[in-house]
Amino acid sequence: MKDLQNKVAIITGSSRGIGAEIARRLAAAGARVVINYVSREEAACSVHESIKALGGESLVVQADMRISTEVHRLFDATIEHFGRVDILINNAGVLIFKKFSEISDEEFDRVMDSNVKGVFYALREASTRLSDGGRVVTISSTVTRMLLPKYGAYAASKGAIEQLTRVFAKEMGERGITANIVSPGPVNTELFTTGKTEQDIERISAMSARNRVGETGEIAELVLFLVSNEAGWVTGQNISASGGVA
Repeated sequence: MKDLQNKVAIITGSSRGIGAEIARRLAAAGARVVINYVSREEAACSVHESIKALGGESLVVQADMRISTEVHRLFDATIEHFGRVDILINNAGVLIFKKFSEISDEEFDRVMDSNVKGVFYALREASTRLSDGGRVVTISSTVTRMLLPKYGAYAASKGAIEQLTRVFAKEMGERGITANIVSPGPVNTELFTTGKTEQDIERISAMSARNRVGETGEIAELVLFLVSNEAGWVTGQNISASGGVA
Protein backbone atom coordinates (compact mmCIF):
# COMPACT_ATOMS: atom_id res chain seq x y z
CA MET A 1 0.00 0.00 0.00
CA LYS A 2 1.22 3.51 -0.83
CA ASP A 3 2.10 5.70 2.16
CA LEU A 4 0.28 9.03 2.09
CA GLN A 5 0.49 9.57 5.83
CA ASN A 6 -0.65 13.09 6.75
CA LYS A 7 -0.91 14.26 3.14
CA VAL A 8 -3.95 16.47 2.52
CA ALA A 9 -6.00 15.74 -0.58
CA ILE A 10 -8.90 17.61 -2.18
CA ILE A 11 -11.03 15.36 -4.39
CA THR A 12 -13.61 17.36 -6.31
CA GLY A 13 -16.94 15.69 -7.01
CA SER A 14 -16.27 12.95 -4.49
CA SER A 15 -19.72 12.22 -3.10
CA ARG A 16 -20.17 9.26 -5.47
CA GLY A 17 -18.65 7.22 -8.28
CA ILE A 18 -14.95 7.40 -9.10
CA GLY A 19 -14.40 10.41 -6.84
CA ALA A 20 -15.84 8.68 -3.78
CA GLU A 21 -13.67 5.62 -4.34
CA ILE A 22 -10.56 7.77 -4.80
CA ALA A 23 -11.34 9.50 -1.50
CA ARG A 24 -11.67 6.16 0.28
CA ARG A 25 -8.46 4.73 -1.22
CA LEU A 26 -6.39 7.81 -0.43
CA ALA A 27 -7.74 7.88 3.12
CA ALA A 28 -6.88 4.19 3.54
CA ALA A 29 -3.31 5.06 2.52
CA GLY A 30 -3.11 7.67 5.28
CA ALA A 31 -4.19 10.87 3.54
CA ARG A 32 -6.55 13.35 5.14
CA VAL A 33 -9.15 13.94 2.47
CA VAL A 34 -11.60 16.67 1.56
CA ILE A 35 -14.86 15.35 0.14
CA ASN A 36 -16.39 17.93 -2.19
CA TYR A 37 -19.98 17.96 -3.40
CA VAL A 38 -22.46 20.37 -4.97
CA SER A 39 -25.90 19.10 -3.98
CA ARG A 40 -25.64 15.51 -2.71
CA GLU A 41 -24.89 16.20 0.93
CA GLU A 42 -26.20 12.85 2.16
CA ALA A 43 -23.96 10.93 -0.25
CA ALA A 44 -20.93 13.03 0.72
CA CYS A 45 -21.59 12.42 4.41
CA SER A 46 -21.86 8.69 3.69
CA VAL A 47 -18.37 8.73 2.18
CA HIS A 48 -17.15 10.66 5.23
CA GLU A 49 -18.67 8.07 7.58
CA SER A 50 -17.13 5.17 5.64
CA ILE A 51 -13.70 6.78 5.95
CA LYS A 52 -14.23 7.49 9.64
CA ALA A 53 -15.24 3.86 10.23
CA LEU A 54 -11.85 2.74 8.90
CA GLY A 55 -9.96 5.17 11.13
CA GLY A 56 -9.40 7.81 8.47
CA GLU A 57 -9.86 11.55 8.61
CA SER A 58 -11.95 13.61 6.21
CA LEU A 59 -13.73 16.91 5.81
CA VAL A 60 -16.92 17.50 3.81
CA VAL A 61 -17.06 20.81 1.91
CA GLN A 62 -19.90 21.97 -0.33
CA ALA A 63 -18.63 24.02 -3.27
CA ASP A 64 -19.80 24.47 -6.84
CA MET A 65 -16.70 24.10 -9.02
CA ARG A 66 -18.32 26.22 -11.75
CA ILE A 67 -17.97 29.32 -9.56
CA SER A 68 -14.47 30.69 -8.96
CA THR A 69 -15.26 32.15 -5.54
CA GLU A 70 -16.55 28.79 -4.33
CA VAL A 71 -13.41 27.03 -5.54
CA HIS A 72 -11.39 29.60 -3.62
CA ARG A 73 -13.54 28.88 -0.56
CA LEU A 74 -12.91 25.14 -0.96
CA PHE A 75 -9.17 25.72 -0.72
CA ASP A 76 -9.67 28.16 2.16
CA ALA A 77 -11.69 25.60 4.11
CA THR A 78 -9.11 22.90 3.49
CA ILE A 79 -6.18 25.02 4.63
CA GLU A 80 -8.09 26.33 7.64
CA HIS A 81 -8.92 22.78 8.77
CA PHE A 82 -5.81 20.82 7.77
CA GLY A 83 -3.16 23.52 7.37
CA ARG A 84 -2.18 22.86 3.75
CA VAL A 85 -3.04 21.13 0.46
CA ASP A 86 -0.73 18.46 -0.99
CA ILE A 87 -2.92 16.68 -3.52
CA LEU A 88 -5.63 17.85 -5.91
CA ILE A 89 -7.84 15.40 -7.79
CA ASN A 90 -9.91 17.10 -10.49
CA ASN A 91 -12.83 14.71 -10.74
CA ALA A 92 -16.03 16.79 -10.73
CA GLY A 93 -17.90 16.91 -14.01
CA VAL A 94 -21.08 16.20 -15.93
CA LEU A 95 -21.95 14.14 -19.00
CA ILE A 96 -24.81 15.01 -21.34
CA PHE A 97 -25.27 12.16 -23.81
CA LYS A 98 -26.87 13.80 -26.86
CA LYS A 99 -26.30 14.27 -30.58
CA PHE A 100 -25.39 17.69 -32.00
CA SER A 101 -28.95 18.03 -33.28
CA GLU A 102 -30.35 17.45 -29.79
CA ILE A 103 -28.12 19.34 -27.36
CA SER A 104 -29.22 22.84 -26.36
CA ASP A 105 -27.09 25.94 -25.77
CA GLU A 106 -27.80 25.65 -22.06
CA GLU A 107 -26.72 22.00 -21.94
CA PHE A 108 -23.51 22.72 -23.85
CA ASP A 109 -22.72 25.59 -21.48
CA ARG A 110 -23.39 23.34 -18.49
CA VAL A 111 -20.86 20.78 -19.73
CA MET A 112 -18.22 23.44 -20.38
CA ASP A 113 -18.82 25.27 -17.11
CA SER A 114 -18.69 22.10 -15.02
CA ASN A 115 -15.91 20.25 -16.81
CA VAL A 116 -13.60 23.00 -18.08
CA LYS A 117 -14.07 26.05 -15.88
CA GLY A 118 -14.09 23.90 -12.74
CA VAL A 119 -10.71 22.38 -13.56
CA PHE A 120 -9.25 25.73 -14.60
CA TYR A 121 -10.35 27.38 -11.36
CA ALA A 122 -8.94 24.50 -9.29
CA LEU A 123 -5.61 24.53 -11.13
CA ARG A 124 -5.36 28.29 -10.70
CA GLU A 125 -5.85 27.93 -6.95
CA ALA A 126 -3.40 25.02 -6.82
CA SER A 127 -0.73 27.03 -8.64
CA THR A 128 -0.24 29.23 -5.57
CA ARG A 129 -1.60 27.08 -2.74
CA LEU A 130 -0.41 23.53 -3.38
CA SER A 131 2.59 22.43 -1.32
CA ASP A 132 5.96 21.98 -3.02
CA GLY A 133 6.24 18.37 -4.19
CA GLY A 134 2.46 18.21 -4.52
CA ARG A 135 0.42 16.07 -6.86
CA VAL A 136 -2.40 16.82 -9.29
CA VAL A 137 -4.46 14.22 -11.14
CA THR A 138 -7.18 15.23 -13.58
CA ILE A 139 -9.81 12.66 -14.53
CA SER A 140 -10.47 12.83 -18.27
CA SER A 141 -11.92 10.13 -20.53
CA THR A 142 -10.95 7.90 -23.43
CA VAL A 143 -13.72 9.54 -25.46
CA THR A 144 -11.12 12.15 -26.47
CA ARG A 145 -9.41 9.39 -28.50
CA MET A 146 -12.56 8.04 -30.10
CA LEU A 147 -15.35 9.24 -32.39
CA LEU A 148 -18.42 8.27 -30.42
CA PRO A 149 -21.83 9.69 -31.35
CA LYS A 150 -23.54 11.74 -28.61
CA TYR A 151 -20.23 12.50 -26.86
CA GLY A 152 -19.35 15.70 -28.75
CA ALA A 153 -19.66 18.24 -25.93
CA TYR A 154 -18.22 15.89 -23.32
CA ALA A 155 -15.23 14.93 -25.48
CA ALA A 156 -14.50 18.59 -26.23
CA SER A 157 -14.57 19.46 -22.54
CA LYS A 158 -12.25 16.60 -21.63
CA GLY A 159 -9.82 17.50 -24.40
CA ALA A 160 -9.61 20.99 -22.95
CA ILE A 161 -8.80 19.85 -19.42
CA GLU A 162 -6.13 17.49 -20.70
CA GLN A 163 -4.28 20.45 -22.22
CA LEU A 164 -4.80 22.59 -19.11
CA THR A 165 -3.27 19.85 -16.97
CA ARG A 166 -0.28 19.27 -19.24
CA VAL A 167 0.60 22.97 -19.36
CA PHE A 168 0.17 23.14 -15.57
CA ALA A 169 2.69 20.29 -15.25
CA LYS A 170 5.25 22.33 -17.19
CA GLU A 171 4.66 25.48 -15.19
CA MET A 172 4.87 23.76 -11.79
CA GLY A 173 7.77 21.37 -12.42
CA GLU A 174 10.39 23.55 -10.73
CA ARG A 175 8.53 23.14 -7.45
CA GLY A 176 8.50 19.37 -7.72
CA ILE A 177 4.76 19.33 -8.39
CA THR A 178 3.53 16.70 -10.83
CA ALA A 179 0.31 16.83 -12.82
CA ASN A 180 -1.08 13.91 -14.78
CA ILE A 181 -4.27 12.82 -16.48
CA VAL A 182 -6.11 9.53 -16.01
CA SER A 183 -8.47 8.67 -18.86
CA PRO A 184 -10.92 5.95 -17.85
CA GLY A 185 -12.92 4.02 -20.37
CA PRO A 186 -16.53 3.20 -19.49
CA VAL A 187 -16.86 2.70 -15.73
CA ASN A 188 -19.78 1.33 -13.75
CA THR A 189 -21.05 4.63 -12.33
CA GLU A 190 -24.22 6.68 -12.43
CA LEU A 191 -22.44 9.21 -14.65
CA PHE A 192 -21.85 6.54 -17.29
CA THR A 193 -25.23 4.78 -17.19
CA THR A 194 -27.50 7.86 -17.07
CA GLY A 195 -29.18 8.50 -20.42
CA LYS A 196 -28.10 5.20 -21.94
CA THR A 197 -30.22 2.22 -22.91
CA GLU A 198 -29.28 -1.34 -22.03
CA GLN A 199 -28.24 -1.77 -25.65
CA ASP A 200 -25.96 1.28 -25.43
CA ILE A 201 -24.23 -0.15 -22.36
CA GLU A 202 -23.82 -3.61 -23.91
CA ARG A 203 -22.38 -2.12 -27.10
CA ILE A 204 -19.88 0.03 -25.22
CA SER A 205 -18.93 -2.82 -22.86
CA ALA A 206 -18.08 -5.00 -25.85
CA MET A 207 -15.38 -2.51 -26.89
CA SER A 208 -13.10 -3.54 -24.00
CA ALA A 209 -10.69 -6.45 -24.12
CA ARG A 210 -12.59 -8.11 -21.28
CA ASN A 211 -16.10 -7.41 -22.58
CA ARG A 212 -17.13 -5.37 -19.55
CA VAL A 213 -16.99 -1.88 -18.12
CA GLY A 214 -14.44 -0.90 -15.50
CA GLU A 215 -14.99 -0.57 -11.78
CA THR A 216 -14.25 2.52 -9.72
CA GLY A 217 -11.54 0.79 -7.70
CA GLU A 218 -9.57 0.05 -10.85
CA ILE A 219 -9.35 3.76 -11.58
CA ALA A 220 -8.68 4.74 -7.97
CA GLU A 221 -5.66 2.43 -7.73
CA LEU A 222 -3.99 4.17 -10.67
CA VAL A 223 -4.67 7.56 -9.10
CA LEU A 224 -3.21 6.28 -5.82
CA PHE A 225 0.05 5.47 -7.59
CA LEU A 226 0.23 8.84 -9.34
CA VAL A 227 -0.08 10.78 -6.08
CA SER A 228 2.56 8.67 -4.33
CA ASN A 229 6.26 9.44 -3.89
CA GLU A 230 7.06 6.62 -6.31
CA ALA A 231 5.49 8.58 -9.18
CA GLY A 232 7.68 11.66 -8.80
CA TRP A 233 9.21 11.28 -12.28
CA VAL A 234 5.83 10.91 -13.98
CA THR A 235 4.32 14.23 -15.03
CA GLY A 236 2.42 15.72 -17.94
CA GLN A 237 1.21 12.28 -18.96
CA ASN A 238 -2.20 11.02 -20.05
CA ILE A 239 -2.66 7.43 -18.91
CA SER A 240 -5.51 5.31 -20.24
CA ALA A 241 -7.34 3.03 -17.81
CA SER A 242 -9.86 1.61 -20.21
CA GLY A 243 -9.47 -2.16 -20.41
CA GLY A 244 -8.20 -1.76 -23.95
CA VAL A 245 -11.03 0.42 -25.24
CA ALA A 246 -8.60 3.16 -26.30
